Amino acid sequence: MPGPLRVRGSVVIPEAELRWRFSRSSGPGGQSVNTTDSRVELSYDLAASTALEPALKGRALRRLADRLVDGVITVSASEHRSQLRNREAAEARLTQILDEALAPPPRARRPTRPSRGSVERRLAAKRRRGETKRRRKTTDD
Repeated sequence: MPGPLRVRGSVVIPEAELRWRFSRSSGPGGQSVNTTDSRVELSYDLAASTALEPALKGRALRRLADRLVDGVITVSASEHRSQLRNREAAEARLTQILDEALAPPPRARRPTRPSRGSVERRLAAKRRRGETKRRRKTTDD
């Protein structure tokens, strides 16, 4: 399981920059529930990382600002009974978060004008609707 974490194409986070913490998990576990450290916390110091180029690091720091504590992002996993599966879940979660944070910004919308035909169709539909409503009124003289 230990090894570098591959994120978004060519970005690879070395194992040395990841910190693992294990603790007892709540929930199901049978007889071994109080003896196994199956809950996993994976921390990554994004601010001090050397794996990211400055432009990517800045983008990630901006996008993850509300999740970071002193530049460190932490994910935890405790949904599985085995520590190995929780480690895999935590790695997958961190990979997804970083992948979304490092994604390039979407292309700017190029403003367009509605075509003449679509404008005419819209106005004709409004006139028809108004006429329908006008015919519903009672004409008491």
